[in-house]
Amino acid sequence: MIKAVLFDNDGVLVDTEWFYNRRRAAYLETKGFVFDEIPDLSGTNDVYVWEYFEPDDPVRREELKQGYLPYMEAHPVPYDELMNRDARPVMEALQERGVKCAIASSGQIEMIQQLVDAAGLEDVLDLKLSAHDCGAFKPDPAVYLRAMELLGVEPEECLVVEDSPFGIEAGVRSGARTLALKPKEGVELDQSAADRVIDSLWDVLEELG
Repeated sequence: MIKAVLFDNDGVLVDTEWFYNRRRAAYLETKGFVFDEIPDLSGTNDVYVWEYFEPDDPVRREELKQGYLPYMEAHPVPYDELMNRDARPVMEALQERGVKCAIASSGQIEMIQQLVDAAGLEDVLDLKLSAHDCGAFKPDPAVYLRAMELLGVEPEECLVVEDSPFGIEAGVRSGARTLALKPKEGVELDQSAADRVIDSLWDVLEELG
């Protein structure tokens, strides 16, 4: 019996991956980077991202990372345009069936909260959790295992909803049945490790049995 659904944030509840890629590239261009093609780092995490752009110089890497913070504030995510409109009604339907809902993301808790506020999800969520507070990032399953612990559920009682290969691996390694939300047209993600690829969040309800 499914007692909880654990949702990834970016790419599942809000279509931010393409925005992050473009915003990050625009910032790095102000620092002298030149791109023939914008790097697609969808579904990764902060550590991976900054090591990708500056693999050899940790001091420079930290400078780039810290410099990006005010740039992000000056170029906020347009959540109203990018949020998945199915998120709230699906979570409402889950809670009506007694199923707990949580967000478990590699993003910082502040970014998770911004989406929650913009989408009006606060009252349909039982938990919001960032991997930054769990000691490891996806594909490590730490954030999902900690979420299960806090919710008082076992892996076999959970569904994980993801989109990226890192996230899918984390879900599978947690022991939960893992669903992959099909990306929008033009976005290529390897979702072959998921237990099932779904077309929309409404398909989550079919998994309840």
